Amino acid sequence: MGKSKKSKARGGGDDLLDSSDADSVGSSSTALSDLSISYATEHVNSQEFVLDKYIDALYEKRGSTRETALAKLVDAFESFMLHGLVENKYATLLSQFNNSVKKGSTREVYLASRAIGLLAITLGAGSSSHEIMEESLPQLCRVLQAWSDASKMISALDCLAVITFVGATDLAETELSLKAMWDVIHPKSGSNVGTVRKPKPPVLAAAISAWTFLLTTIGSWRINTDSWKEPIAFLSTLLGAEDRAVRMAAGEALALCFELNLLDVSSYEDDDVNTGGTGGSKNKLFLDMQALKAKISGLASNLSAEAGGKGADKKNLTDQRDLFRRILDFVKYGECPEESVKIAGKRDVLRVSSWSELIQLNFLKRFLGKGFLKHVQENGLLQDIFDIKVDTTETLSSNDKKIFRSEEEKERALKLNKERRLAQARKNAAMLDE
Repeated sequence: MGKSKKSKARGGGDDLLDSSDADSVGSSSTALSDLSISYATEHVNSQEFVLDKYIDALYEKRGSTRETALAKLVDAFESFMLHGLVENKYATLLSQFNNSVKKGSTREVYLASRAIGLLAITLGAGSSSHEIMEESLPQLCRVLQAWSDASKMISALDCLAVITFVGATDLAETELSLKAMWDVIHPKSGSNVGTVRKPKPPVLAAAISAWTFLLTTIGSWRINTDSWKEPIAFLSTLLGAEDRAVRMAAGEALALCFELNLLDVSSYEDDDVNTGGTGGSKNKLFLDMQALKAKISGLASNLSAEAGGKGADKKNLTDQRDLFRRILDFVKYGECPEESVKIAGKRDVLRVSSWSELIQLNFLKRFLGKGFLKHVQENGLLQDIFDIKVDTTETLSSNDKKIFRSEEEKERALKLNKERRLAQARKNAAMLDE
């Protein structure tokens, strides 16, 4: 927060980084590239100085200077675990990130949105991430409601999904973000009914993916099952969309709905009892859901065997066939999807075996990009999400491994010596008894 006062005292007149100093922001990134060495040699203060320099650059009027600083910060968040450096600066960072979302260029909004999401992931679940969600939600929703260019909307959707995933503490908070995303997916159901807009395919696919990722968190909360018929029916129509990415995103969303039993009428029984629902309404709901199930299964079957045709993108077509085969196997036979990712040496593998886990894995891999493995290895949040324990010896240097092994050998030798002494003592005692 001290940086905020410092920059304001300058009055914002002369740029902190003029054309020559702007290069120093870029050259300072080499210091962050040595971050792991700095931690090892306890030179954290120098890295904090570099971080402060980037924060100062975020106050500048020149957009290109702010973009440069944001790009370097995003790269640092992806490449290193910065928890120790940012836990006492997150409020200052967040304030400037949100300012960039509010009034920056398309690229600045994209970078700032990524930075906000990465900041939340770095800090992990808790009061700080909850504050990030509360402070950022209004700005991100304004981007979505303004129907600005596709890049801004996609980055805002991804950011909103991540900060709610990490920071939300109850169902009501999650539902706010789910609704903001659904208003992009199905605009006529939103508040701006007078001017219905149709999202472009990339935006629609991103909105469905973000909505689905966030939906994975509601499994442990009681939900109003009666409200799911319309969304599921609309998602089923998107299986016939022209854009393959939209079809695949809708397919994953529907697979998750099956896994969460949102199409299972038996899960409505308690609601009927509690709300005084009639048998007739329940029977109609049952028939409607059965028809939806049949429709979705039929469409999934067709998409799992879709012919390529001339000029078709073979890789994307193969991905689509594979996805819908897995969906069909799950719907028909209850066979859950399985996937594994090597996360460290030979022994550490991240395994998922449900649609919820697979959707979380794929979304976080895409959002973290090159930083995914680093965060899985060192970030407690991701280790808790996927219930993994990393064998840190696999990531040690050869010298550190030698030290580690020598310590292991010492412990093993001490244990053997102790066992020998105990065995000798027992033998001596037996001889005395005789």
